[in-house]
Amino acid sequence: MVTKLKRFLIGRPMKSTELAEEKLTKLKALAVLSSDALSSVAYGTEQILLVLMAVGFSALWYSIPISLAVLGLLLVLILSYRQTIYAYPSGGGAYIVAKENLGVPFGLVAGGSLLVDYILTVAVSASAGTDAITSAFPSLHEDRVLIAVFMIAALTILNLRGITESATILAYPVYLFIFAILVLIGAGVFQFATGAVPFTGTTYGAAVNGISLFLLVKAFSSGCSALTGVEAVSNAIPNFKAPAEKNAARTLMMMGAILGVMFMGISLLAYWYGITPTAKETVVSQIAAATFGRGMMYYFIQAVTALILFLAANTAFSAFPLLAFMLAKDKFMPHMFMMRGDRLGFSNGIIVLGVFSAILIVIFHGDTENLIPLYAIGVFIPFTLSQAGMMKRWITLKPSGWAVPFLINTVGMLTTLTITLIFVVTKFSQIWMVFLFLPAVILAFRKINQHYRDIADELRIDIATEKPVVKGSVIVIPVAGVTKVVSSTIGYAKSLTDNVVAVYVGFDEESIKKMEAKWEQWNPGVRLIVLRSRYRSIIRPLMKFIETVEWKTADTDHVTVLIPQFITKKWWHNFLHNQTSWLIRAYLYTRRDVTIATFPYHLQK
Repeated sequence: MVTKLKRFLIGRPMKSTELAEEKLTKLKALAVLSSDALSSVAYGTEQILLVLMAVGFSALWYSIPISLAVLGLLLVLILSYRQTIYAYPSGGGAYIVAKENLGVPFGLVAGGSLLVDYILTVAVSASAGTDAITSAFPSLHEDRVLIAVFMIAALTILNLRGITESATILAYPVYLFIFAILVLIGAGVFQFATGAVPFTGTTYGAAVNGISLFLLVKAFSSGCSALTGVEAVSNAIPNFKAPAEKNAARTLMMMGAILGVMFMGISLLAYWYGITPTAKETVVSQIAAATFGRGMMYYFIQAVTALILFLAANTAFSAFPLLAFMLAKDKFMPHMFMMRGDRLGFSNGIIVLGVFSAILIVIFHGDTENLIPLYAIGVFIPFTLSQAGMMKRWITLKPSGWAVPFLINTVGMLTTLTITLIFVVTKFSQIWMVFLFLPAVILAFRKINQHYRDIADELRIDIATEKPVVKGSVIVIPVAGVTKVVSSTIGYAKSLTDNVVAVYVGFDEESIKKMEAKWEQWNPGVRLIVLRSRYRSIIRPLMKFIETVEWKTADTDHVTVLIPQFITKKWWHNFLHNQTSWLIRAYLYTRRDVTIATFPYHLQK
């Protein structure tokens, strides 16, 4: 039943030789890896306006120069990450760049920040997508947490089916969203230019009482949330078809151009239309309603906006497992993140990402505004470290023509560092938990790495001198009576060694005599040891006996406790059997010199 459900949801297992078929073309990669960055158009401008509204409606004209500043930073980041792609074609982005050029500690900071950011990406995308739905259907506002968690589950299953299949499905809504936003911008500009929609914004350049540099800087940092996801292409270069680095660089440039046009277009329309953000309707929803009215085109734009916001999480589902794989390969994360699943994706990373992001949605009650600052700080730290790492690389290698790339990375580093500091100063009350969580993640990386190194030292052998030590073996079989399962267990044990003993724990003399008589009559060729339990405990007498056997056979024999166990025909039958065997295993699990083995006996009824 479980296997059939898994095959229905995920699909057939794929051979390792099919991995080459799972590589992405530029158009599919744009859909998968750019959905996060492109979707931020839906809330980037809104975040700027939310800060400016603290002063009043008259301050909204500042959204235009702030948007132009964000656009300039986008250009710097695109050029910077294009250089990273060619310098590190194996992928890994900020983690690899920082680790190789600045050292392991900086690499772990970048890697940990990105992992946290990808979890937040999924949470923010799901909550923002839910906001788009509830803007069109306000009656669903109270169910936003349930809607967001459901969509995360759907995305998790989609990604477990494989990157190529998810890219094929995602391509349609991503390109529909690009089409819808460009149509909205084109129609809005046309209507404004022809006077069909009158100018209702504030006078550009007008003096505003109460405005301050601190507030403008805060609005700029909020608008920079539109740049999250830019690094995803450089992280996932191995997912591209050959030549991977060229295809990745072209995809990055396409993404930057599309994002820049859409972000600036939405900002201009919001200013011209005098849009103010509200709790129950997004800025894009208001622009669409003002441009087309609440007709078919409005609902089409809202539908594809909601869909792209949900699917923006797919960028994280593509990048998180690959980054987790690289960290696991370097022994900073559990080895399970290196395993490919049935569909050749890193399934454990996909599942962990889905679970943690759903937990965040529940904790924050699906509130996008509270999640976005955490989301942005999580990505600007790796931005800064990546640019600093590339600067170090150019200074160290000094290849031909290195001055221009070095200048680009320097501008990128200084800009992203400034924004990171702005976030820390202006939004500390919202992002303080990052400074607790991130060190905890890095400490976990260190502890995992130390454990793996300790285990490697402990398990390492000298091939030239160390050989397996051959000892004798004694097998102890706990029995509760003379049954077929006991007979089968003894038969198996005697096929391994002649040194087999059966142990029976009795609570009263009558049951003990009955057992001894039946065993003597059966005579299986194995000695029966009877233990008397005054306090009706099976575990305590059995443990004392095993300690005795262990002491008598020290340095000469292996002690194996072979426990008979029923394998039931129906799942609920498990609750009716095997409690004693589970208890014995639990007590023996920590015994250093005792091997625990199970003999399964399959019941037919």
